[in-house]
Amino acid sequence: MTDTAWIDLALVSARPQAMGALLRYFRNLDMAEEAFQEACIRALKTWPKSGPPRDPAAWLIFVGRNSGIDKVRRQARETALPPEELLSDREDREDELADRLDGSHYRDDILRLLFVCSNPALPATQQIALALRVVSGLSVKQIARAFLVSEAAMEQRITRAKARVAAAGIPFETPDAADRAERLAAVATMIYLVFNEGYSAMNGPEGVSADLCDEAIRLSRLLLRLFPGEPEIMGLTALLLLQHSRARARFDAEGAIVLLEDQDRRLWNREMITEALAMIDKAMRHRRPGPYQVQAAIAALHARAARPELTDWEEIDLLYQTLERLQPSPVVTLNRAVAVSKREGPEAALALVEPLGDRLAGYFYYHGLRGGLLKQMGRAGEARIAFDRAIALATNGAEAAYIRMQLDHLAAETASSALVEEKQ
Repeated sequence: MTDTAWIDLALVSARPQAMGALLRYFRNLDMAEEAFQEACIRALKTWPKSGPPRDPAAWLIFVGRNSGIDKVRRQARETALPPEELLSDREDREDELADRLDGSHYRDDILRLLFVCSNPALPATQQIALALRVVSGLSVKQIARAFLVSEAAMEQRITRAKARVAAAGIPFETPDAADRAERLAAVATMIYLVFNEGYSAMNGPEGVSADLCDEAIRLSRLLLRLFPGEPEIMGLTALLLLQHSRARARFDAEGAIVLLEDQDRRLWNREMITEALAMIDKAMRHRRPGPYQVQAAIAALHARAARPELTDWEEIDLLYQTLERLQPSPVVTLNRAVAVSKREGPEAALALVEPLGDRLAGYFYYHGLRGGLLKQMGRAGEARIAFDRAIALATNGAEAAYIRMQLDHLAAETASSALVEEKQ
């Protein structure tokens, strides 16, 4: 880790808590974001000399809050200062703030912020995009990739969402039971996508995005406390635990990707797996299946297989077919193609994958899987083209390195075949 990498890690980890608290104080998304950015700039100047504070989130909240207040005072020279009740939460009196921060009271603000972003006045895509941008600090490029749209289109969505939130004057307070129930699905999706971004962006054992995964699991647990009888939230929590249980086995010592079938299953976190399996079994007993429960059931089949060859691919294929009915998506079909390849071979899987080209043309995993299937079928030239496209779309070094390894294998196989033909 470089001299400043630990600062980046601390800032990424503290962002959700700090943004939640600053928004609660200023009640304005743009002001909260500006205050947080100013605090980050000061951290980059101060922390290398003084070392990290005991609680980075609390430090950023204090500095960001003071920075925001200074900005308001500067603006007051030209415009009248708004009434105090419009500027801040009256309960956040300065003499109470330190105690509340020390008690980590501000951590509950993150879930509140997700509910604020999921205001029904916003279209669903704007709700989720706004949460990913504000809460997790994901770049517009990262969010656009999650939605499979252009950066320009996503920038417009986020801008419109912020404007609507500001115009609506949405209060930053704990929503009542009716509001929570109405917004539950959107908040669950936000948590799921936060986890996915951390999971896909991890770049090896020391990947800083692991904190996004941990935070998503924490938020999912908190959501389950609010809705203890909701099977889909049980399914979501179980799914995140099962996925994250494999974190230590996903990369080798050099940071290269290790496929699921090649992972050392002794490195899987059995405590997480045991908790998740019990949770998904409990969710299934409600007999109200949903997409998260089905995905968790798929992950559970992998977790229950002591060895890769014992994986029940037939059941996984059936579960993906169920998921296609519940939540039709080209990505779901792409994932199902992996199960089909294990059961019926690469030709049958490629027949599922090829029609997805128009919708997944900018998706790394589409080209990576397609290249792998073509490689298995001996269609080296087409496989090479697919792998080249995958490298161009890779989001981190580990993904690109894995595809380059596939290209090296392909080149070696092609050379070996040519040598055999020459001898004959």
